[in-house]
Amino acid sequence: MNYYIGVDLGGTNIAIGIVNDDKKIVLKKSIPTACPRSAEEIVDDIVKTINELCKSINISINDVKWIGIGTPGSVNSETGVVERAHNLGFFDTPLKDLICERVSVNCFVENDANSAAYGEFLAGAAKGSKDAICVTIGTGIGGGIIIDSKIYSGSNFFGAELGHMVIEMNGKQCNCGRKGCMEQYCSATALIEQTKEAMRQNKDSLLWQECGSDLEKVNGRTAFDAMRKGDAIAKKVVDTYIGYLGCGCTNFINIFQPDILMIGGGISKEGETLLAPIREYATRESFDCNPIKATKIVAAELGNDAGIIGAAMLGLLHQ
Repeated sequence: MNYYIGVDLGGTNIAIGIVNDDKKIVLKKSIPTACPRSAEEIVDDIVKTINELCKSINISINDVKWIGIGTPGSVNSETGVVERAHNLGFFDTPLKDLICERVSVNCFVENDANSAAYGEFLAGAAKGSKDAICVTIGTGIGGGIIIDSKIYSGSNFFGAELGHMVIEMNGKQCNCGRKGCMEQYCSATALIEQTKEAMRQNKDSLLWQECGSDLEKVNGRTAFDAMRKGDAIAKKVVDTYIGYLGCGCTNFINIFQPDILMIGGGISKEGETLLAPIREYATRESFDCNPIKATKIVAAELGNDAGIIGAAMLGLLHQ
C-alpha cells in the first residue's frame, strides 16, 4: 500500500491528511494557519504535522510517495510557486521548494479549489467522469474545472475563476473590480445579505423568528428554513437566489458541456431543494442538442475532505 500526503492550506486552518491508494484518508489533522506570519514558519508547521501523522501510523515521511498542497491564490503548478495569495501574504512564494528543502519527498502545488475539484473527480461525485466542474459556495465562489481528466487552469494559471463571471450587467460592485459578478449574487455571503435586506423590508416575515430577531444571526440556512415553514418572503429570497445560481451554472454548462457539474459548500446540504430548480433552469436555458448526454447537476460528496484527497493525488497529473 502506498501513502500520499494531502495538504489543504487555508487562510484560517491547514488540514493535512495521509491518503492511501484507494484515495481514502487514513489519518488527518487540522492546525491553525496563524496568519500573518512567514511562509517558512507555515511550512515548518506543515512538515512537523506530517511527521506526527506518519509516526502515528508507523511510517516515515520518506515512505510517502509525494506531498500535494492545495493553496488559495494563483499557483504555477509547473514550478510550485504561489504567485499571489493575498490572505496568506504569499507573493512569488516558492512553496514547493520550501517543502523540498525540509524533506526528501517530491511536492506538487495547485490552487485549492482546483485540488478540491480533482478530489471530487477521483473519489467523489464526479468519479468515473471525464469532464467535470465543481462550484463551491462559501464566503465567495470557488471553482474547479476538469477537462479530459486533467485540471484546467488556463495558460497563465488564473483559469477557473468561476465566481467572477458577470451575470448582472452593471450590477453590484465586486472586490475583483468588475460589477455584477456571480460571487456578489450566489455566494453564501450574498445570500445572507439578500435575506437581511428582505427582513428589513418585511418586519412580519418568519425570517425574523428563524434568527431570533437578530440580523447578526442570519446564515445561509435562514431563508430556506423559513421557506419550509410557508413564509412567502423567504420563498422569494430563495427563488431569486436560485435563479442567479441557475444562471451562472447554465453559463458554465453552455461553455464547457461537462459530464457533471457539482455544487459544494454548506448550501449544497439543502439537497434537492436547491438542486432540482437549478436542473429545471439548466434544462430550460442550456444549449443542449442531445438531452441523453445532458450535464448532470449534483451535490459534491466529499465536503472538506475533497481538498485533502485532491491535493494528495496531484502527483498523478505529473506522471
